[in-house]
Amino acid sequence: MRKSIVSFLVMSVSILIQYQSLFAQQKTSLQKSYHNFFLIGTAINAPQIQGLDSKASTLITNEFNAVTPENIMKSEVIHPGWEVYNFSLADKMVEYAQAHQLKINGHTLIWHSQLPAFMKHMQSADSVRNFFVNHIETVAKRYDGKVFSWDVVNEALEEDGTLRKSIFLEKLGASYIAEAFQLAQKASPNAELYYNDYNIEQPKKRAGAIAIIKDLQAKGIRIDGVGIQGHWRYNKIPFKEIEQSIIEFSNLGVKVMFTELDLGVLPNPWDSDAADVNMKATYSAKMNPYMNGLPDSVQMKFTEGYESLFKLFIKHKNKISRVTFWGVHDGQSWLNGWPIKGRTNYPLLFDRNYQPKEAYFKVIALTK
Repeated sequence: MRKSIVSFLVMSVSILIQYQSLFAQQKTSLQKSYHNFFLIGTAINAPQIQGLDSKASTLITNEFNAVTPENIMKSEVIHPGWEVYNFSLADKMVEYAQAHQLKINGHTLIWHSQLPAFMKHMQSADSVRNFFVNHIETVAKRYDGKVFSWDVVNEALEEDGTLRKSIFLEKLGASYIAEAFQLAQKASPNAELYYNDYNIEQPKKRAGAIAIIKDLQAKGIRIDGVGIQGHWRYNKIPFKEIEQSIIEFSNLGVKVMFTELDLGVLPNPWDSDAADVNMKATYSAKMNPYMNGLPDSVQMKFTEGYESLFKLFIKHKNKISRVTFWGVHDGQSWLNGWPIKGRTNYPLLFDRNYQPKEAYFKVIALTK
């Protein structure tokens, strides 16, 4: 094992010397390297949209050609009151994206989490339906022609592939998914419409996603693509299931995307690959082992993970339309606070100092 680590480090130094000057001069980038393969996106947050993070802005405009708002289009932010909408940050994001020729994926119209506070008091199906219809019609219509695509429905499935027991399923029934896509299509006819979820590369949950897609298609309702989130751990990437999902979803005639990609390196308290934002656990030093940096052995496996993953993406480049990282750099990642607050994770291609990692250069080298 020690010899392999030493060999990895020697090779890493060589590649870093070769590529760092190119990176500094911006003669290479993710979006340029993958121009003939698929879009390369990133999730952006409020400070980045507001121009308060100049280093991140440089990376965003140089490295990516697609952006997804991390939180600002979720209903708790954009629709905070019953008849109150706050479009300021979303409008600013549109301006930012247009100025830098970035395609926007709107995230998300219907999701059971991060709902406005006023929904906690809703008891009747009529109230939920009024919110549901008004929200989709208002938000989707406002950004028609400005966003490239929408995650119309997000995370509607349980791990076994059945529909999640959300407020929308409870009050509106299983038809709410079809209705959401119908409303979105009418309000935003120029946007592509997607279903987005985590773990839908896993067989049972994949079957649930396939059932959703087939149901929409059978009803003549447009669905343009499916987003596999891609919140995986660096040493447990389910390559076989990922490839099978790419094939099966593509066979349905929809685009396949990887929409929230990150490779976490920290232990999971439940040894689970779930990515439910409502899951929480208690902090302990054992759960935060890399406060001062990654060991070489972990860094090596992390790099190998990204390299192998992008080899698979390139193999199926004719089926994949976009790969989006869930954050620009490690310091921004949601995994620093989920499912345990206060941890130090390293899941992305750029570190906390906005510098590219070895994995970045490996991913780019695959396109040469």
